[in-house]
Amino acid sequence: MRKKFPALKTDEEAEAFLQQDLSDFLHRGNFSPFRFEFKPKDKSINLRIPAGLLKAVQSRAKRQGIPYQRYIRQELERSVAAKSLNTTAVARTKAHAVKAGARGRG
Repeated sequence: MRKKFPALKTDEEAEAFLQQDLSDFLHRGNFSPFRFEFKPKDKSINLRIPAGLLKAVQSRAKRQGIPYQRYIRQELERSVAAKSLNTTAVARTKAHAVKAGARGRG
């Protein structure tokens, strides 16, 4: 039978919960992906944004269950990575077109 993890409010409740057989709790519905951050965060920025945008960001971060500053950092990383992938794909397409043209196919 699939069970959901209970909300544990104290360390004592958690210790008592861990003493039982947990095999009914081990299913996909009780787990979600988690992204570890290994790179040190050695730079700080100060950013002024509209209050409405900050509330929207905080709301999305809350839905994902992460702090809003981590959410902002992840979105920045995702945006930069996507831009990098797009730039690489365009460069490959241009290089392929140049090769094809050199062979008389363009």
